[in-house]
Amino acid sequence: MGVLEGLKPKSVFTYFEEIAGIPHGSHDTKMISDYVAEFASRRGLRFIQDAFNNVIVWKDGSKGFEGSETVILQGHMDMVCEKEDGYVHDFHVDPLKLELNNGIVSARGTTLGGDDGIAIAYMLALLDSDEIPHPPLECVFTVDEEVGMLGAAAMDMSVLEGRRMINIDSEEEGYLLVSCAGGVRANISLSLQRRKDKGTLCKICVSGLTGGHSGVEIDKQRGNANILTARLVEEVLAKGDARLCGINGGMADNAIPRKAEAVLVTSDFSAVQEIVASKATALKAEYRLSDPGMEISCEEIGAEECNSFVDDCARQAITLMRCLPNGIQRMSLDIPGLVQTSLNMGIVQTTDTALSISYAVRSSLESEKQELTDRIELLAHALGATVSYSGPYPAWEYPETSPLRDTMCEVFERMYGRKPVIQALHAGVECGLFAGKLGNLDAVSFGPDMKDIHTPQESLDSASVARTWDYLLEVLKELK
Repeated sequence: MGVLEGLKPKSVFTYFEEIAGIPHGSHDTKMISDYVAEFASRRGLRFIQDAFNNVIVWKDGSKGFEGSETVILQGHMDMVCEKEDGYVHDFHVDPLKLELNNGIVSARGTTLGGDDGIAIAYMLALLDSDEIPHPPLECVFTVDEEVGMLGAAAMDMSVLEGRRMINIDSEEEGYLLVSCAGGVRANISLSLQRRKDKGTLCKICVSGLTGGHSGVEIDKQRGNANILTARLVEEVLAKGDARLCGINGGMADNAIPRKAEAVLVTSDFSAVQEIVASKATALKAEYRLSDPGMEISCEEIGAEECNSFVDDCARQAITLMRCLPNGIQRMSLDIPGLVQTSLNMGIVQTTDTALSISYAVRSSLESEKQELTDRIELLAHALGATVSYSGPYPAWEYPETSPLRDTMCEVFERMYGRKPVIQALHAGVECGLFAGKLGNLDAVSFGPDMKDIHTPQESLDSASVARTWDYLLEVLKELK
């Protein structure tokens, strides 16, 4: 018996639980893609599975809807893979361990993948039913949305007939998303030199931060573990007898990093401990409201020969991490409370020969996004680093007229007794890419209530899933 066995709509939660049993992290989507393709094949539905693992499944309109205009339903198959410190889970192999408490669905120790597994479950439930009234459907399952919308960017969309698209990738019931920021991944690399060294190895660790989605939660001023660790290292290098051996943190560009570690070698470990403890007190006070669970530790991990970075390289690396911009850069003057431009230092890694830093850069304005990447390049080049970019995606601009939006608003008012909130969001969805490729696309994004996406505290409200499922079915009925 499944954990979600008693929840309704039964078909939606059955498929959601099946999806949770299939590894489907970003860049690891072959199994989930094959699952969707086999689902379509077994039901005799026409489908395409491309070389990138994207899948499109077609279904004719139900009785009375045969001549209706086609509707595209769209969501992404990949999930952000984050886990609690110390929790043993291999996202490439292990199924998610679902939990249900008072109607709230979560996963033990890991992200849940409700973003965007619920969209996949909705579409599969629709495709599997012969009783739901609907127009002709083109169900589009994309991959690698969480790492730059790579699947949608690579997809051949010329096979799509529909010009009305419902994207199911929003996390707040009662909100209809009609515009979002564009973005790009910035990848910075700094060559480093090492030397043989000897002394006591110690590890500085920042953990227990709140983290979160680097678009949706970037305005919460939560601590970035990579940057906080760099601040600690800078303090130790300036005041103690220590050399840097490595610094690593973060698991995804679009997740505010919750944990980072630095390894140093020193001849006076107790002095390093005192410096870290003093700085830790200041940092915990600084982030007491946004990150009350912050933990900062400094522990001895051995006394041995090692390879540390030469002093100039260590200074370059820490200066780069400390001086590169991070967080909100500008708020919108058009829409109160909307972040217009931001960036997140998501991943920091050191190898024997280099420091690499990966950023998620977002902006509603192409010119500001370009200005921000120019600033990154100027500073990186001044410190001897190189910059490359990947996964660019356009902003989704607000349309003045939208018959689909009007229909979805009318249905919402009828069902809920109130108006929905029409929303522009700093996070990215794939509507902009689809609009750019298809032209003249009328698109709206919606979804059920989810909290703490991109963190191990991610949760999905089952009652909201049921309501938004009913809402989707009513919208499809109206699109005759």
